[in-house]
Amino acid sequence: MEHRIKHIEIMPYNPNWPSMFELEAAIIKQTITNNVINIYHIGSTSVPGLKAKQDLDILCVVKNLPDSLLLDKAGYLFKGELNIPLRYYFSKNTTQSKVNLHVVEEDHGFIARNLCFREYLREHKDVCLEYANLKEQLLQDPYSYQRHNLTFTNYSLGKHRFIKNVLEKAGFTSSCIGFCMHNDEWESYHYIKEQQIFNPINVTYDRNHPSITAENNYHFVLYKGVNIVSVAQIELLKDPEVMALRSLATDSPYKQQGYGSYIMKTIEQWGKYKERKFIKMHARLSAEQFYRNLGYSNMLFDDPSIQKEYIDLGKELNEN
Repeated sequence: MEHRIKHIEIMPYNPNWPSMFELEAAIIKQTITNNVINIYHIGSTSVPGLKAKQDLDILCVVKNLPDSLLLDKAGYLFKGELNIPLRYYFSKNTTQSKVNLHVVEEDHGFIARNLCFREYLREHKDVCLEYANLKEQLLQDPYSYQRHNLTFTNYSLGKHRFIKNVLEKAGFTSSCIGFCMHNDEWESYHYIKEQQIFNPINVTYDRNHPSITAENNYHFVLYKGVNIVSVAQIELLKDPEVMALRSLATDSPYKQQGYGSYIMKTIEQWGKYKERKFIKMHARLSAEQFYRNLGYSNMLFDDPSIQKEYIDLGKELNEN
């Protein structure tokens, strides 16, 4: 089925967008008062002079992510995490615009990434103009909203590459985790897994393995700036209390720099919010101490493994 763009256009900058943001921010604060840490105006409507779609993007930083579901009382429709773990996405239609609300907890990499991009555009009018022109060009394509991997459209992919270039120019080096979604990410994901996990044990890596597209499998990529440095695969097992770490790998240039620990801590928090009580794995013997340092201990995991030598480890996710 083809997805052609319908009735979407880039509008000249509206000086009322900041006041529209303030109004909506007040509603959010009133709805989840004790949970809010900060609220930011992000996206194209937050950059003075930038042409944009009539969509207001808001980033709300909260103390407890699940409690943000109370935003349904303010008319916000929860749409899940989409492409970013531990980022709740909500939408709402007002009389003036559509509101895209992104909710995360403090220290989520999504915060620094978006604020860095916003500030660079605010400070570089030439790049701001280039971005506006790019969006207009993308929207002229009748297949601009044709979807890839069920989530990313041609329009979004075109913007993604531009945003990546801007972040690189801005010297962005913070860490941010996403779900593996588009071709560039999948290429890095497969490369790191093949080089770091499968080649050392002389097992052929299958890029089309059924687990890649299985609904109960989630594929994480950790960015350091604009580069993917670590990847992981989690399977939510039929046992509603257990999830399995199927793989974790860090690219060679980034080993021993804390990225494996970073992605594991994020996955554990994600698992808690998925109401899983345990995470289990078949750990490679050479990685045993790494996991023990993260609080993992011997835990029976009756499950097949491609490895000949391993140790069963696990962790209770509600310990802390």
